[in-house]
Amino acid sequence: MGLTVRQNENSPFKFDQQKAIQAVAFLLKQRHSTPKTDSYMRLLKLLYIADRESLQETGQPITGDKYIAMDRGPTLSHLLDLVRQKAYDSSEWDKFIERNGYEITLVADPGNGKLCKYEIDKLTDICNRFRDKDEWATAEETHKFEEWEKNKPAPGSVKDIPLLSLLEAIGKKDWYEAVVEDAQDEADFTHRFQGT
Repeated sequence: MGLTVRQNENSPFKFDQQKAIQAVAFLLKQRHSTPKTDSYMRLLKLLYIADRESLQETGQPITGDKYIAMDRGPTLSHLLDLVRQKAYDSSEWDKFIERNGYEITLVADPGNGKLCKYEIDKLTDICNRFRDKDEWATAEETHKFEEWEKNKPAPGSVKDIPLLSLLEAIGKKDWYEAVVEDAQDEADFTHRFQGT
């Protein structure tokens, strides 16, 4: 029996802006700089890697963001819109994160109450492994990912990275149906009991 690819298979997860902001802030707090600043390209790559590894290990991403391929590798769509101030509602983001050119700075601490222990440990691990890599070296690491190579866009353009493509790349293609079903169940629960 073949896989049934769902209509929303490019992005079956619900993006949790508050949780994503906490993940960004957590990574920024690991920086040794004062103020806590990093290249937004580097930081979005680190979060993509964290989401990818979380999917591989648990079947769940950390941010719930949509994955896209760009010239400099894969990244997170909604977070990129927030960084570039192209999101329909960035008021929550703007309370905590400020952009200056290609850098983003933590201006207030959103806490980390939405991040579970696994997610904090994963983000800490990613920080430690990439501590000595700048944005270009970090981007270069993501160019090795099969899902980016398979969905590489034309120069200057953007292309979705389907969930199935990502799961194939990390050796979890057989998880596809269960991951999509879990994502739908979580979205239904949130809609029903939290009204969002």
